[in-house]
Parts: sequence; C-alpha cells; structure tokens
Amino acid sequence: MTLVQSRRREAVRTEARGPVLVVTGMKREAACAMAEGVVVLCSGASVARLRVELDRLHGRRFSAIVSFGLAGGLDYALRPGDIVVADAVVSNGARHETHEHLSGALAEAIAAKGCKAVSGAIVGVDEPAMDTMSKAWLRESSRAHAVDMESHLAAEYARDWKIPFVALRAISDPASRALPPLAAKALTPEGDVDGKIVARELLRAPRQIGELILAGLDSRAAFGSLGRCGPLLGPLARLMLADL
Repeated sequence: MTLVQSRRREAVRTEARGPVLVVTGMKREAACAMAEGVVVLCSGASVARLRVELDRLHGRRFSAIVSFGLAGGLDYALRPGDIVVADAVVSNGARHETHEHLSGALAEAIAAKGCKAVSGAIVGVDEPAMDTMSKAWLRESSRAHAVDMESHLAAEYARDWKIPFVALRAISDPASRALPPLAAKALTPEGDVDGKIVARELLRAPRQIGELILAGLDSRAAFGSLGRCGPLLGPLARLMLADL
C-alpha cells in the first residue's frame, strides 16, 4: 500500500467514526487543540452554556471525547504545568471512568514531550474553586488531584452516547494558591479574557494585582504544556481507537 493509499484509508476511517470532540473552557485552550479531524467546543467557563452546546450536538458521531485545558490543583505535589491524565472524573457522587487504553497512550506521549504526567481523578464543579479552603474541601471529599468546570459534563455526554472519553488537564493554580476574585469575572461568553473588565476590577481592588501576576505566571507554565500536548489529541486518539 502506498502512502497516498494509506492516508486515504485513514481519512475514510476517520469520516466513518467521526472526529475527536475536544471540550475546553477558553479560546486559548481550544487553540492548543485545533487540528484536522478535531472539533473543539469552548464553554466560555459556563456550565450552563456547555450543557446547551452539548445538547445541540444531538448525538453527532465522534470517535472520542477529550476534556482539555487548565485545572486547579488539589494535590499539593502538583506544580503549574504538570498534566493530570484522569483515570476517572467525579462529580456529585457519580464516578465516570476514562478510557484506560487511550489514557495510558496519552500519558506516555505527554511524557515523551517533556511534560510531567500524573494519573488520578479530576473533580468536576459548576462554580470555580477560587480559594484554598474550597480546594481543601474538594480534595478531602473527592480524593481528586485536580478540579475543572468541563470534565464532568464531557464525561456525562460520553457515557450517554457510549463514546470513549479521556480528560487531560494542565495544572494552572496549584493547591496552595488562591485566584484573584477578578478571575471569575474576566472571561467573555466566547472564552476570551476581557481586558476592560480586568482593568476595571484592578481599579476597584488594586490589591489583586499581586495574585494576578502569580496567576499569570502559573497559567503561562500550564499553557506551555497544553501547547506541547494539544497536537497529540486528534492523531493519537484516531490511531489508538482505529481497531476498536
């Protein structure tokens, strides 16, 4: 079989099985994952909006679903830029196991890219965990390594439609660090950071600037890891699931 024939055969398989759906909260996260054979859904950090957008898919065929983006750290051993490849997503007493074969392949590929990959649970929440007390409660109640606002809904959708599911999240704010209050207000519905809101909130409460600088440094490390790992999602998922 020639290279051209091989690529055509892979294209036919991808079309038959459907693209990989990547669920994110921010446009910058989405940009790290965009590639051929990948459909990206960005929630704008709104659980309500993500529910609506998932409902609009109406059971569209996907080969896999990936929750991808930043997460808050719950495990004190995790630093900004470390990647949690979830073995399960927990939320409101429910536990959704991830696809073991695909998760293992992603963890190996991430490590090969020079990122620290850790296996563990991710807890999904409907409101951001902004302070260390909230993170401590989530850690004790869920035994999870990280927290985000998209993984639990992506996991539910994958379960309902019987689609392989994985979650790959880069630690941004570690367990020992709180986020400035303006972080909960600065995202637009499209998933962008609104600079005007940031400036307005800093004028109202200038003491947030120290926390904002630290949060910026943490997110830089996290986005560096996402930039290295994002291009793996579509090709690796299709490769590992081709024979299933």
